[in-house]
Amino acid sequence: MSKVLIINASARKERSLSRQMTNMFAETWKEKYPNANIVYREVGQEHIPHVSEEWIAGAFKPAELRTAENVEALKISDLLIAELKEASTIVLGSPMYNWSVPSALKAYIDQILRVNETILIDKERPQNPYIGLLKNKKVYLLMVRGNNGYGQGEFFEHMDFQSKYLKTVFNVMGLEDIEEITINGVEFKGESIESAEERIKQLLNK
Repeated sequence: MSKVLIINASARKERSLSRQMTNMFAETWKEKYPNANIVYREVGQEHIPHVSEEWIAGAFKPAELRTAENVEALKISDLLIAELKEASTIVLGSPMYNWSVPSALKAYIDQILRVNETILIDKERPQNPYIGLLKNKKVYLLMVRGNNGYGQGEFFEHMDFQSKYLKTVFNVMGLEDIEEITINGVEFKGESIESAEERIKQLLNK
């Protein structure tokens, strides 16, 4: 049975709409696949460390040359990357904070974007140096925004540092099969959580 990895990035708990979306996704997925293997990675509520000098030193040297300090600094990164590699489906639920992603999610991304693990860098191709090492995985981005107008051609398109950034991160790691469901304008009586539920069901049952 394939494994689904659900990543929650919101700092909110019960009041989080992105968590409600990932819960809806999990429920719909289990209706379709009763024996589904779903695992969760909490980013918004649990501490994800920022990269450190020891992390950088360890990540850019062969494993056999790493010091005990390097190995310790990379432990969380190794765990998070292993989760990604084991999953066939990745579901990321995230709100937009200040036109981008929560800082905790950025810390998570810094832990998983790692040379020789999820990407390679070809220095002979400076205009297109990245080679993704993750293959054959489906990605679902479930996102929430307080305002409207971030879509293509809309008035706040230039301020969308959320979906474009997340798609770039997954593309760089080799994952291009990405579906996006976004609730817009939640602070301005915009789209509702019910509309997201309907879109999730349509997407998974098509």
